[in-house]
Amino acid sequence: MPYMKAELLFHRKNIEKSGDIVEMKIWKVPTSKDKPHGLKYSLVYIREGKRVIGYDNAEGRGDHRHHGQREYRYQFRDVDSLIEDFLRDVDMAQRGEL
Repeated sequence: MPYMKAELLFHRKNIEKSGDIVEMKIWKVPTSKDKPHGLKYSLVYIREGKRVIGYDNAEGRGDHRHHGQREYRYQFRDVDSLIEDFLRDVDMAQRGEL
C-alpha cells in the first residue's frame, strides 16, 4: 500500500496579549490501529513557554490529553467535540480552575 502524506485540514494559532499561545493542528492520515478515525491532531495551550493543556494522539500512545505534567486518556468522538473539550479546558486553566 503506498504511503499517504498527511494532509493538514485545520490550523489555528492565537497569541494572546499576555503572550499565552493557543494552537490547534489537525491532519488527515490513513486509518490505522493507532488512529482509527484517520486523524492526527495536536492542540496545545502554552503559558510562559510551558504546556499547560495539550490534546494529541502521538505515535503509539493513542488519544490522550495533558494537564500540566499529568497525562490522561481521551475518548475521541469527533473533531467538533475535540475542539470544544480543548477550548473548555483552556478557558478553565485561564480562570485558574484547573
